[in-house]
Amino acid sequence: MNIIFMGTPEFARKSLHRLYNDGHNILAVFTGADKKRGRGMKLSPGPVKELALSYNTPVYTPFEMTAELIASFDCDLIAVVAYGKMLPESILNIPPLGCINIHGSLLPKYRGASPIQHAVLNGESLTGVTSQYMVKEMDAGDVIFMKEINIKPDDTSEDLFKRLGELGADLLSETVTAIGQGNAPRIAQKAEDATFAPLLKKEESLIDFSDTAYKIKCKVQAFIPWPVASMELGSKVVKVYGVEITDNNTSLSPGEVIPDSKHGIEIACKDGTIIITKLQAPGGKIMSVKDYLRGNRIL
Repeated sequence: MNIIFMGTPEFARKSLHRLYNDGHNILAVFTGADKKRGRGMKLSPGPVKELALSYNTPVYTPFEMTAELIASFDCDLIAVVAYGKMLPESILNIPPLGCINIHGSLLPKYRGASPIQHAVLNGESLTGVTSQYMVKEMDAGDVIFMKEINIKPDDTSEDLFKRLGELGADLLSETVTAIGQGNAPRIAQKAEDATFAPLLKKEESLIDFSDTAYKIKCKVQAFIPWPVASMELGSKVVKVYGVEITDNNTSLSPGEVIPDSKHGIEIACKDGTIIITKLQAPGGKIMSVKDYLRGNRIL
């Protein structure tokens, strides 16, 4: 099948790689512009662009997209995975087989830009990926197929991105095959069941210790790899990469550090205490609390 692919991060790269392996003709790839990365902060391509260039596929940025350009490729289908841009109707109407999207939730739950992070943040035990026909309204198109996956108790968003990326690639492969065979279903979403998952914001990263221990743990796991949950510790604001819930009770106010705790950094919250297990000080490396306490005082 002749396909135009749109996507940028590693999550999307896995789907594009699967399309190549399935033997489809990728006419063009639209992906985010090069960004400064690594220690030297040199401009470098994202995962999708790197893969596309290795297959000598023409690559464009969203700024270069026009209806005229899309029409010139004479594609059968447009496949979109983690692209981060809405497509106008002028483009949605071009491919004869439509525009499809792989979304990281079980629609209509968690429409929007951060479905994976919100599933972790809200303590969900089940999520998945959905293939859908794209329409003007965000993530509101008819569902084609779904695949489910369990969320493990200690899954971070980063963990879930990896597993759902693989699952999404499988789903895209099956969806494109079904569309090519003319037997892909169209299942209308129930708008009244829709929930939304807007982009996470850096200013939301500060941990509120008046929350329950479980909510704090979910937040820490949801905010990895970005923007990473943070807290004030002594005179510093540190990033928190791991916490454990305890069975301990305390009369201290939420946010107070338990003095002389044998666990290291134990902090009061709404319904007990939590233990910080892994953190990163400003300008430092991610480390265990045991290593951090060797050179830092917290009380």
